[in-house]
Amino acid sequence: MPTDTTKPESTDESTSAPELTEGDVLRIDDERFGRENVALVTGAASGIGRATTIALAVNGLTVVGLDVDEDGLEEVATTAESFDADGRVVAAPTDLTDDDECEAAVEAASEEGQIRYLANVAGMQHIASLAEFPMERYDLMGDLMLRAPFLLSKLVMPHVRATEDGVGAIGNMSSVHGHYATRDKPAYITVKHGLTGLTRAIAAEGDGTLRGFSVSVGYVLTPLMVDQIADTAAERDITEAEVVEDVMLGQARTKEMMTPAEVANLFVFGFSSHARHLNGSDLLFDGGYTTTYE
Repeated sequence: MPTDTTKPESTDESTSAPELTEGDVLRIDDERFGRENVALVTGAASGIGRATTIALAVNGLTVVGLDVDEDGLEEVATTAESFDADGRVVAAPTDLTDDDECEAAVEAASEEGQIRYLANVAGMQHIASLAEFPMERYDLMGDLMLRAPFLLSKLVMPHVRATEDGVGAIGNMSSVHGHYATRDKPAYITVKHGLTGLTRAIAAEGDGTLRGFSVSVGYVLTPLMVDQIADTAAERDITEAEVVEDVMLGQARTKEMMTPAEVANLFVFGFSSHARHLNGSDLLFDGGYTTTYE
């Protein structure tokens, strides 16, 4: 039966999403991590996007968060302030499936400083076989997770090139499903493989100073994932711990789900000057999921 998992809900405490703390954030001393420079982050109101927005603000950047959840964006800005972030968060309520709103968000971001970075994080999931997959859901996932990153990259690249040194980076949230395929996630897999092509295209046209990279991880303990764990436990009549250990992490060697903060820190590193040779390639942090087997 197809399962739509687009609306995260909180569930049982045993597998609750971890609370982000100031100590979770990787801090990097970088000459371009200052308030005069802007990073855009999509899906900024929750999960990995939320953690990435806060982490980049803590590292000193002005971060423009794009999301349809206005209240969530305001909460993210408040959290960044509570961490005494050297940077700041600017809320930009945006429907990523609307070209005009995407263009307006980039224009608004350019008024906050020099745009140098873009993190395409927003995503969703729908579980169904390819034969049963609803095309309206396929279209929505494609618009949100591939077309919007393409458009935002197109809009951001001229701003990066207009800086005095043309240095910047675009990071795309991929997945282990950008490396291989499993059953019942055909749209997600198709989109994530498409992001690999976009990442390489950015690198090919970035002249070495404007970099493109992707981040691929396995299962991350976000509010959305907590909801999926609970549903799977109910469907299979097993405990939530068994879902995590046997179903989700059965193939992995690291038997612990990643946290949103750990993924956010990969974007912090990827945007920094320490990653200047990370271009057109992927940061694969999956606990051995795609590289080992029984």
